[in-house]
Amino acid sequence: MRLQGVGVGRGIAHGPIVRMPDPIPEPGTGHRAADADTEFDRAMDALKGVAADLSERAERAGGEAKGVLDAQSMMAQDPALLDDVRSRISTGRTAERAVFEAFHGFQQMLISMGGYMAERAADLGDVSQRTIAQLNGVPAPGVPEVNHPFVLVAHDLAPADTAALDITKVLGLVTIGGGPTSHTAILARSKAIVAVVGVADAGALVDGTQVLVDASDGSVILDPTADDVAAAEQRLAASRVEAPIGPGKLADGTDIPLLANIGRPSDIADALLRGAEGVGLFRTEFMFLGTETAPTVAEQQEQYRTVFAAFGGKKVTVRTLDAGSDKPLAFLSTGHEENPALGLRGIRATRAHEEILRDQLTAIAAAAAETDADVQVMAPMVADAAETEYFVTLARSLGIPVAGVMAEVPSCALVAGQVLGIADFVSIGTNDLTQYTLAADRLLGSVAAYQDPWHPAVLRLVKLLGDAGIQSGRPVGVCGEAAADPMLAVVLVGLGATSLSMAPSALADVRTELRQHTLEHARALAVRALDAASAAEARAVVRD
Repeated sequence: MRLQGVGVGRGIAHGPIVRMPDPIPEPGTGHRAADADTEFDRAMDALKGVAADLSERAERAGGEAKGVLDAQSMMAQDPALLDDVRSRISTGRTAERAVFEAFHGFQQMLISMGGYMAERAADLGDVSQRTIAQLNGVPAPGVPEVNHPFVLVAHDLAPADTAALDITKVLGLVTIGGGPTSHTAILARSKAIVAVVGVADAGALVDGTQVLVDASDGSVILDPTADDVAAAEQRLAASRVEAPIGPGKLADGTDIPLLANIGRPSDIADALLRGAEGVGLFRTEFMFLGTETAPTVAEQQEQYRTVFAAFGGKKVTVRTLDAGSDKPLAFLSTGHEENPALGLRGIRATRAHEEILRDQLTAIAAAAAETDADVQVMAPMVADAAETEYFVTLARSLGIPVAGVMAEVPSCALVAGQVLGIADFVSIGTNDLTQYTLAADRLLGSVAAYQDPWHPAVLRLVKLLGDAGIQSGRPVGVCGEAAADPMLAVVLVGLGATSLSMAPSALADVRTELRQHTLEHARALAVRALDAASAAEARAVVRD
């Protein structure tokens, strides 16, 4: 029997299934014996303990996982949630019930908003479960302690669970929910764990069943034969003859620079070790999240200098603050929005608070002047030529000569010629571009098949941007998760991408795959993908 989902990476895994245990039951509604102050102190102690545990996990995990776990830790201390817990305790609720109801209420609000905000609902649920477990004095929910290697099956994994996976025991990961750009998929890729997500029928799998997980085609085969396993291992071995670390190139010598996505200075070492030719996406939110006031110019300058100095002589592309939606900031209040993912986020939010954007650009310019890195900036969520003109003009006036934009909103691709008549470059954020093009929530397993950058509708938008780049003579890069898919990376090059930026763990596979194709062949594959009727068909015709 064969189940289908969306693969993360191209590896394979085979072994017995171990299922994630059921969540902690919903606490009862009975009234408590202790007074309100005592009960609230219990809740506060538990929440502080969970926050501290998540912070410790973040430090151990590092990389992209650190940012996700740090955000979860802050959720456990969110003032609005604490006030809600206190209010519910004052009406007679136990600490356990008050925590459950407060977090559940916020979860439902986020789910109703859709998009990135809905994705945060799962993180809130995990914090709630951990807090209730601490209050009850029982182990927090998580990956089972098993003494043998196994394939983990779960509805979805909380960031804390994914970050803490023991890769010496967890052979592979199968989730019922999620999509290729969900947190589970992103963290699995960063840890090089074989994963297939969005497998709707995986709920029927039982412990001990032998499975073959093949990320290259997103399949999960139950009770595989020895021939099934041998064939998969042979395919994997053939694809794993890695090219030596060096510049990204096609078989005909065409240069395709391979860059790293980084989220903080601690990511630098891994990117350099794996041969990143520079930074295609430097996310700067780590300095802004969890603070009551924006960092000063001097504070930002110090952090930027560290990254720029490490990549001396290489290109470093800094994304200005991408605030709003799933990254609300106390000092950048946009007021209540029914759907923040379609609201005042990215360049819209910082344009409304221009002093924050000016300070950031000033700090970047000053740090760049202190190093020999080739620093350039780009704004997130740019929709059209008018926003491009605003950002590019402002960046240049503050001493940054090279300024571009991120193409994440479909309208940016539709007016690509106008945008590239102003911007020095465009970088395509395929995660958001896919979500907005196909109206498919990144978290929701039922629409995971839509949340796939292989979809011809997304590829057509990429082609519009690539064509505009060729006509204008300006570079068009890709910095979304799509660039980390080796075969899709070749298609993106065929559509006009001139550079690819990805999680450092994906660099070797993409570098190797590019060396097997000429530019002419990449363009031919792109034509086949564009003519497909679905993401699955596009992936299949290119692979075949």
